Amino acid sequence: MFKISKLTDYATGVLSHMAHKPEAVYTARDITEKTHVNLPTVMKLLKLLNKSGLLDSHRGASGGYSLAHKPNEIRLINVIEAIEGDVGLTECSVKDSHCSLEPVCNTRHNWQTISNLLYDALSQITLAQMAQPLS
Repeated sequence: MFKISKLTDYATGVLSHMAHKPEAVYTARDITEKTHVNLPTVMKLLKLLNKSGLLDSHRGASGGYSLAHKPNEIRLINVIEAIEGDVGLTECSVKDSHCSLEPVCNTRHNWQTISNLLYDALSQITLAQMAQPLS
């Protein structure tokens, strides 16, 4: 089963919350109160998302984190890669593959094609879309 981690799911929720007021600066405690994701997890996510360039950090008394880009410019694939790393369904579908069977595998090309389709689909979905409820 293809499945994203809980951490990626939480990251999407945190960023979706922030997308409702993209110009605001949020503290980890603010985010915890609104998303119900525990504080240590939120702090870890904020550091990872900042390191990946999706968030900006602000120091000082009114410090915290804000979106580094507009919600319609952040793609779901960016969020997933910030937490998970390279996206691929199989070992040979990622950039730095370490599969010893790669030279003789007869399904490698098909898995890469499928992974590329998944990557393209995740690249089409924006944070702005994720932040909106389905109607």
